[in-house]
Parts: sequence; C-alpha cells; structure tokens
Amino acid sequence: MLNEDKIKLMTSIAMFEKREGKAIAPAGRYFRSDYVSGRMLRSFFFYTFSYLLCVFVTVLYKLDELLSATDFTPVIQLARGSGFLYIAGLVFYLAVTFFVYSRRYEYAGRGMKVYVAKLRRLEKRYEFQSRTRELTKEGSRYDDVSRA
Repeated sequence: MLNEDKIKLMTSIAMFEKREGKAIAPAGRYFRSDYVSGRMLRSFFFYTFSYLLCVFVTVLYKLDELLSATDFTPVIQLARGSGFLYIAGLVFYLAVTFFVYSRRYEYAGRGMKVYVAKLRRLEKRYEFQSRTRELTKEGSRYDDVSRA
C-alpha cells in the first residue's frame, strides 16, 4: 500500500534537490572560511591575470610611444600609477568577492537546514511505519499461537 504523505514528502525532497542542489552543496562540503577563502584566492588569480592581460595589450598599443621616449620619468610614474590602480582594484574586487560568497554560503546553509529537516521528517515516517509493522506482526503471531 502506498503512503501518500511519504510520496508527497519524497517528491518535495526531489524537487528541492533539483532546484537548489548546486546552491546548497557547498554548505555540506566546506566550512565557511574554507569556502570563502578558496573563492577569494580564485578571484585573486583571475583579477591578476586579467589585469596583466590589459597591461600587456596597453603596452603593445603604446609601444611606439614608450620606445621613442628619451626620458623614463613619465614611464616610471605610469608604472607607479598602474601599480596603485592594481592594488586598489584588487582590494575592492576581493571585498566584493568576500561579501558575495559569504552571502551565498549563508543561503546554502539555510537551504541545507531545510533539506536536512525534510530528510529527518521522512526518516521518522519510515520509523513509524516499521514500528507499526513490527507491532502488527507480533500481535498476529501471538494471535496465531493462541488460536492453535
């Protein structure tokens, strides 16, 4: 016999896994500090790579001007300004990364609590059903013995 409550609960769990599965997975696999620091490290490398790529393209674009300069003072000032821009942009980008991934981890943690609560409720339904079966089997066994 099918239990409609368990079927509805299992369907609800499956739909929750399908909708929120990727979003709540980090909460179960990582601590918050590990998750956020890993994302910040990844952001650091991506930002550095993209900044160096932009600098390389800019240097190639202005290579004629840089090579024809007889005084390197403007080039050194440009390099200092570029370094300051890199550090300021990096700090801002890492702050945004920290904020975004902290929020995502909190959201995943709340989703994981909902998921675990649904699983516990399903487990209790199974326990209740197995206890009921055991009690009815015991009662029928004793009834068969007393009838004989």
